[in-house]
Amino acid sequence: MIIVALDPPQNVDVEKWIKIRYDELKEYVQGFKIGVPAIIRVGLEGLSKIFKDYSGLLIADLKLADIGDVMALTASIVGDYGFNAVIAHAFVGYSQAVDELSKTCEKKGLKLILVVSMSHRGSEEFIDKHLESFVEIAKRVGSWGLVAPATRPLIIKRVRELIGSEVKILSPGIGVQGAEPGTAICYGADYEIVGRAITHSENVKQSALKIIENQKQRVAKCRG
Repeated sequence: MIIVALDPPQNVDVEKWIKIRYDELKEYVQGFKIGVPAIIRVGLEGLSKIFKDYSGLLIADLKLADIGDVMALTASIVGDYGFNAVIAHAFVGYSQAVDELSKTCEKKGLKLILVVSMSHRGSEEFIDKHLESFVEIAKRVGSWGLVAPATRPLIIKRVRELIGSEVKILSPGIGVQGAEPGTAICYGADYEIVGRAITHSENVKQSALKIIENQKQRVAKCRG
């Protein structure tokens, strides 16, 4: 299960860059994740036109980390432009923060995805030390999904133990950051997030199909 991170490089026509990759990949992957730089460069209206007929996961990767009112308003706005999921940080806490965001997501039909660990080494300095507390926040608000890194699969395993089987785990770090396709799923993730290994390749479709096949092979092996 693949979610493609659409993070355009500098010095490209961003709207065209995203549309080409969306058209090439939409039949083969389960969703797309759009980060802050691309949202700023293309704009919500431009993105809504590109993805207007898409029924898969369309994630606004804003990594929201503010008071509840601000996060709720931001989620409401992106929902109006066709996004059906939003990523926020759990570290801002529950009261007057993630609790208010979750209520807005429920009203707008948005899937709330909370970051409980990240794929870079700096996550170990603070975020990972509070992993269990962040997972508890996700439980309290009924989060649809959690972000945990493919680069540290034992974190994924621990998150799955803590959260149970119903909540989705999305794992970034496949490809350029070093994790092999299928690794995160073998440790309990539902989706692997892949960016540059697909989107910056010369043949986007071929690269995606190769990663999907590698993922299937590794998962088949680890699950026996």
